[in-house]
Amino acid sequence: MKYYLYNPLANNGIRLDVPGAELLDATKTDYPSFFADLAAEDEVVLIGGDGTINHLINAVDCEKLKNKVYLLGNGSGNDFLNDIGEKPGKEILLNPYLKNLPTARVNGKEWKFINNMSYGIDGYCCEVADKIKAKTPGKKINYTSIAIKGVLYDYKPGDAVVTVDGVTREFHNIWLAPAMKGRYCGGGMMLAPGQDRFSDKLTVMIYCSRSRLQTLIAFPKIFEGKHVEMTDRVTVIKGNKVHVKFTRPCAAQIDGETVLNVMEYEAEL
Repeated sequence: MKYYLYNPLANNGIRLDVPGAELLDATKTDYPSFFADLAAEDEVVLIGGDGTINHLINAVDCEKLKNKVYLLGNGSGNDFLNDIGEKPGKEILLNPYLKNLPTARVNGKEWKFINNMSYGIDGYCCEVADKIKAKTPGKKINYTSIAIKGVLYDYKPGDAVVTVDGVTREFHNIWLAPAMKGRYCGGGMMLAPGQDRFSDKLTVMIYCSRSRLQTLIAFPKIFEGKHVEMTDRVTVIKGNKVHVKFTRPCAAQIDGETVLNVMEYEAEL
C-alpha cells in the first residue's frame, strides 16, 4: 500500500491533491509509530519541500527505514530538488539521499539536515518571512524581495570566528556563513557550486563585504554560483567538522526552518 503524507505548511499553504489518494497530515503524524506499523512492502510519499524532508530525518532514524520513501515536491524553495536536478510534480525516491546526513548543533539542540545549516542574511529572510506568515496567513512570500531589502537597509553583517577541522580563522562583515550538504540554499541560491551531497565533507562558504552596494550588485551571481570567483570577498573551505561563533546574535536557518538568537553553531558530517 502507498501512503501519502502532506505538509500543510509547504508551498505557502497551497495543498497539492493526488487523485484517488488519501492524504495524511504529516504535521499530525507520529512518524516513529507510523513507520513501525508499516509492512515492508508499503511505500510512503511525502508531499512538500525541504522542511518536510527535514521533519522526517529528525523524527526517525532514516538509516534503518525498511520502506521506500518518495518526495512529491510541493515546496516554495525546493533546494533539495534543485540540487539533484529534479523539479516538483513527480515522485522522487528519497532513500539514497537519507544516508550519512550531517548534524547541526545550535542553542543546545541537535538537528539532522538535508541541505544546509546557515547563519546570515538567509536566516534573516526566514525570520522576516515567519513574521509575515504570522501576520497574514496564506500570503505568498517573496524571499528575493526580502533579501534585497535586507541587503539595502535592514540586515547588519557581523564578525565571526570560523573553525573547520581544527583550523581557525577570523572573518569580518559576514553576510553568509553556511555549512552546506548540498549546493543550494534559500530557494535557489547556489551557495556551494562545488559541493557534492554524496561527499564525505561539508562546504563552508563565507561571504564578507563592508559595502551594501557591492553586495547588492553581487547578489545575482549567487544564484548562478559565480560568486565564488570573487576571492576577495568569498572564502570556501571543505571539512567534516565546522564551528562558527559570532559576535552578536542573529537568526539562522536549518533547511529553511528558522532558529532565533544564534551566537554559534556546529555542523558535523
